[in-house]
Amino acid sequence: MNDNKVENCNCTIIHEDIVNKLKDVLPQEETLYDLAELFKVFGDSTRIKILCSLFEAEMCVCDMAALLNMTQSAISHQLRVLKQARLVKFRREGKVVYYSLDDEHVKHIFDEGLNHIMEK
Repeated sequence: MNDNKVENCNCTIIHEDIVNKLKDVLPQEETLYDLAELFKVFGDSTRIKILCSLFEAEMCVCDMAALLNMTQSAISHQLRVLKQARLVKFRREGKVVYYSLDDEHVKHIFDEGLNHIMEK
């Protein structure tokens, strides 16, 4: 049997009570869209590297660029995406801007994804 084949029902609806119950509890379409957008941010390996770095320490753009062997411009671009998704925050100290994770939720989301990938 081909494991890639998706099985379909031969009827229109069989468990109407379950369908009706789930219609009431599924998040709103806009919320699901926002969730999908958040997960898209995790779909770039450079952003993943930046997040991994920030799990360990607050860092400035120049240090991240040196660590990841990238230009400051490339790091700044990815940090803008991460800021917009509220995954990182920043603070200024004189002329230096330091980045860190926005909150503990970010590490939790990442760790859950990593745990899933590492399952065998």
